Amino acid sequence: MSEDIFRQFWWLIFPISWFIFGGFESWLSYRAHRETLDLIKTYAASGREPPPELLAKLNKRWRGERDEDERPRYRRRRERTWYQVVLYGMLSAGFAFAAFTNIYGAGEAFTIVAFVLGALCAATLVQVLFDRSGPTI
Repeated sequence: MSEDIFRQFWWLIFPISWFIFGGFESWLSYRAHRETLDLIKTYAASGREPPPELLAKLNKRWRGERDEDERPRYRRRRERTWYQVVLYGMLSAGFAFAAFTNIYGAGEAFTIVAFVLGALCAATLVQVLFDRSGPTI
């Protein structure tokens, strides 16, 4: 019985893992913010003025801004890379194989996914080849 539930709802692993990762990232951000506040309290307890960089870091965290050296959480990148061409191509090939062998009796669904990923691969390839700034790796 439990095996059937796993086979039926295997795809829930992905949203659950993203939820867990988001919670862990929020916890890490909370700890960093708390440590910054503790450091400011230490300066205040000793009667010294905290450095302006520390206060600026606290202000940036409060407003949701990021440091220049800190990687943004969600970054939109317009350029396409060879990595994406290979990724979409391999995923398309994998789903095409799954459709051909009719894994789990869902050959039609795998065919649709293979075509969509193949189209993404082709579009990314065209964008990489005809990009005026040159391909990025």
